[in-house]
Amino acid sequence: MENQIFELQYAIDTFYFLICGALVMWMAAGFAMLESGLVRAKNTTEILTKNVALYSIACIMYMICGYAIMYDGGIVLDGIMGGEDFVKKALATSAENGFNGDSAYSKASDFFFQVVFVATAMSIVSGAVAERMKLWAFLGFAVVLTGFIYPLEGSWTWGGKDVFGLFNLGDLGFSDFAGSGIVHLAGASAALAAVLLLGARKGKYGKDGSVNAIPGSNLPLAALGTFILWMGWFGFNGGSVLKLGDIANSHSVAMVFLNTNAAAATGSVAALILARFWFGKADLTMLLNGALAGLVVITAEPSTPTPLMASIFGALGGLAVVVSIVTIDKLKLDDPVGAISVHGVCGLIGLLLVPVTNDGATFVGQIVGAITIFAWVFGTSIVVWAILKAVMGIRVTEEEEYEGMDLIDCGMEAYPEFTSATK
Repeated sequence: MENQIFELQYAIDTFYFLICGALVMWMAAGFAMLESGLVRAKNTTEILTKNVALYSIACIMYMICGYAIMYDGGIVLDGIMGGEDFVKKALATSAENGFNGDSAYSKASDFFFQVVFVATAMSIVSGAVAERMKLWAFLGFAVVLTGFIYPLEGSWTWGGKDVFGLFNLGDLGFSDFAGSGIVHLAGASAALAAVLLLGARKGKYGKDGSVNAIPGSNLPLAALGTFILWMGWFGFNGGSVLKLGDIANSHSVAMVFLNTNAAAATGSVAALILARFWFGKADLTMLLNGALAGLVVITAEPSTPTPLMASIFGALGGLAVVVSIVTIDKLKLDDPVGAISVHGVCGLIGLLLVPVTNDGATFVGQIVGAITIFAWVFGTSIVVWAILKAVMGIRVTEEEEYEGMDLIDCGMEAYPEFTSATK
């Protein structure tokens, strides 16, 4: 009877992992829709190509070596099939952990859940470099980030390994529940490195220091992308509980869902109100980024705050993202979708807020963790981008930028009946 209960618990936890992984995979569609809506029509096809391709590359590279680097999972997932004594080992693990202990689930489900996080980190880069980066340079970087840069950083955080044998982040009190720093700050760090080397889009900044708005082509699509991301985030944060098959963890999952939703809601409203007072208008793009900012902030610790605290955290993210987007524009760092602000600035805020509600985390640990993530990802990324720039170039010509990335890289337009009128 006990074995049957353990088998049921194993099945429930594995199934929950898979469903949450599928929800996070759906976020790839959200990024694709959000980014394609916020770029000009002549760059839509290329954005969509990048998002589908980067997801595929992430899956391949994480399977080949990424999972092995991060969790010692074996090259090309060697041994993940289980073997003849698979059931015996699973039951032994379940019995050792007990009904209320650590979760026991299929390693295959763990890989699937982890790989979609890798793709999310790379998706963040896509929007920040939109409209002027060469497609194949971007895909080349995707190979390195998803196969090596992110997995090594993940091994120091979620993997529990020492940082180059020097110190252990867990021992310092570092905690990042679902990846405000590990995923979002990391992706933004790689994006920042690219933006610094890439430069701004033509016409974005005037010689007099003015900032010229370059409106996106399809705001309904951007709004749809935000809703898809909002929905997928429940898998992002909820799945990170890692267990569903007992009362305590089931309640924790419910609280994570509740707090995730609350933070997104207050983040969007806070950004909308600040934009109204600052710009005199209800800025839709700030509203959308405010929702995402709230989600990024709460991702660091969605299980311990009360709903009120989660709402406050989300509102802080919504306010911060508006200020950050304006500030980054003044610094002449061209980020078409606000990815560096949403995922970088708000990812850092999320990390720093963890000790407020989680006694197991320390401010020192969070700061050291944030510095480690940024230094590693930014440092390695700027080297890789510099190599790609020297070898093949990373930016298209001014003429190609004017024509649009769709025709230059893909040979087709997303809206052939309308594009010519918008150039």
